Amino acid sequence: MKGTSPTGRSAAEDEPDDTASPDRWRALVVLAVALSMVVIDGTIVAVSIPDIVADLGLDLSTAQWVTASYAVVLAALLLTAGRLGDRLGRRRLLVAGVLLFLVGSLVAATAGDAGALIGGRLVQGVGAAAVLPATLSTVNATFRGRDRAAAFGVWGAVISGAAAIGPLLGGWLTTSFTWPWIFLVNLPVGVLVIVGAYLWVPETRTRIDVPGLDVVGLVLSALGFGALVFGLIEGESLGWWRPQADAQLLGLTWPRSAPVSPVPVLVVGALALLAGLILWEQHRARVRRSALLDLSLFAIPTFRWGNTAAMAVAVGEFGIIFVLPLFLVNALGLSTMGAGLVLAAMALGAFVSGASARHLAARVGAPQVVVIGLVLELVGVAGVALLTSATVSPWLVAAALVVYGVGLGLASAQLTGTTLGEVPPEESGQGSATQSTVRQVGSALGTAVVGAALAVMLSTTVPSALEDVGLPAAQSTQLAEATSASAGNLISGLRAQGTSSDLGAQGPEVVDALATGFADATRGALGVAGAFLLLGLVAATRVAAAARGPQDTRRRATS
Repeated sequence: MKGTSPTGRSAAEDEPDDTASPDRWRALVVLAVALSMVVIDGTIVAVSIPDIVADLGLDLSTAQWVTASYAVVLAALLLTAGRLGDRLGRRRLLVAGVLLFLVGSLVAATAGDAGALIGGRLVQGVGAAAVLPATLSTVNATFRGRDRAAAFGVWGAVISGAAAIGPLLGGWLTTSFTWPWIFLVNLPVGVLVIVGAYLWVPETRTRIDVPGLDVVGLVLSALGFGALVFGLIEGESLGWWRPQADAQLLGLTWPRSAPVSPVPVLVVGALALLAGLILWEQHRARVRRSALLDLSLFAIPTFRWGNTAAMAVAVGEFGIIFVLPLFLVNALGLSTMGAGLVLAAMALGAFVSGASARHLAARVGAPQVVVIGLVLELVGVAGVALLTSATVSPWLVAAALVVYGVGLGLASAQLTGTTLGEVPPEESGQGSATQSTVRQVGSALGTAVVGAALAVMLSTTVPSALEDVGLPAAQSTQLAEATSASAGNLISGLRAQGTSSDLGAQGPEVVDALATGFADATRGALGVAGAFLLLGLVAATRVAAAARGPQDTRRRATS
């Protein structure tokens, strides 16, 4: 009999069933390249921001949105895109997503002002939202048995390693050429992906046996996730509770004199929308209408706890990627390329361990590999935090990041397969889109929460470090506020000026004090990232416990 999910999906058309086709491995290469392209673009901009700011004359808030706009659109549209792939065909959605991504890349590369650049990033985000669930759901629908475990391992290694290698690639392209090349490099890669998709990637889709299109669910999902991520990202600039300045939202002005910032209003509104989404999806299931989200998937323990762990891993990874480049460039005085090289240590560890994770999983089981990976991530983050100072050797930081990267590769490579392992193939689009959404919300949360922690700590560590310099109180306060507002860029500017700045002979001493304060704040921010990784470790142990149940049942059935 044909299996049908509570949302009416049938496995009958989740082709191809013949996993012996040799093209499936070529298809996996195409999917991995497409995935790496959109994942790298989430982090490649980080080390190039100073050059972009100087070239286009951006302020700090606008510069933040060059990065943030991509994550906002991804989080808002992933569930919708996964559902469309199930209905219209996943290869078709993949190709359409890559085309949109290339259009956005071209717009961003040729941008002459902030509006065009952010517009290009938004279009990139729409394309990436189509590509991410299409790649994972195609893997889930195409591979079976041991091949599926190996394919999931490759997918997990790519998503962790590609995110980590983005800063290195961005540093190299910006230093060797110019910043538009961080976007132009996508054009030839995207063309190759489209050609490879038509040659080797099979078209898979899921037949929808129940009527209707869940338009209300699509709207609630997009608005809810979009508002949540927007609020988290803008919390520091708009004010977490009290307004920092007049804010322009949808053509309306939120005045500084308002009793509350728009951020808590947005977050509460987002949570209300997402609660409404859950209630609406439950209603759609009861009346047997097509639904965007199959809530029954969360009854699967490995899926429920696996997504919790995936979000925690994303928070830690993207929080670290956000904070460390600022520390390396501003506090340690490294170049853009130098910062990229240090962060490449994380990518090196992730790629090596991700590729070998399946061999370890064959011995101890995939869920245990996830636990081991998260333990190593915690050790790596703790090492970086303990080493962080204004005088630390960048190579010591890189060594600790290798440990973190090894853990990241192990956890990410096996977490995907473990989370989706019990999900029926007919629900692969739904399951993969849900996990991708969780990862993207986690990435935005990491940037927002860890970035906010850095800003809060700068307000205490920098004034404390300046106390011994002997500056007037008003000048110390001004320097501390400017350091926080510029995310540390003030330090680099004063370092370049030496004794010729307004500080005169005290310039180098002030730079040392500011770098010390920034290092102390970075250490605290890394502690916040570590706290989320600890949460992920707890969730991973629950995944391992849940996975042992089906394994024990299968052993008893075969004994």
